[in-house]
Amino acid sequence: MKTKKQKREAAIKYMQNAKNYRIAAVAKRFNIPYNTVWTYDKKLKTPEKPEVKIHKAPVSMPLERALKLVSDGSSADYYVLPNDAKELQDLISHKDMNAQIGEIFRSCYRYGEVSHSDKLRDAKKIKFYAEAEIKRLERLNEGKD
Repeated sequence: MKTKKQKREAAIKYMQNAKNYRIAAVAKRFNIPYNTVWTYDKKLKTPEKPEVKIHKAPVSMPLERALKLVSDGSSADYYVLPNDAKELQDLISHKDMNAQIGEIFRSCYRYGEVSHSDKLRDAKKIKFYAEAEIKRLERLNEGKD
């Protein structure tokens, strides 16, 4: 039995080599979620992101913090929407959000606007996925020590 990673890698390789494919067919063929295939499809068809501006940091500053984008307080490059973004999923893919962050983003965007999910349900969903993301990041940080 293949792992999720192996299935994703096989699907990506297939999409890179196939001239024409349907996202739903790829998802079914490799037994992976439709939105996963859709995300990789967008990545394969989207040119590399332009170079971002970074600031020079003091030697004592951690590299991760030094590489963060800088804003002067006005509108910053990281708030500019990509030209080809037509749907929320385009933004989620563009920002390379994982599943938890994507669900939080979706819930915030539609907050209390849909009949099947009132504000309380959306708030609980946001909290659930935020806590899941915090646990994931804490596990990652534990592995670094």
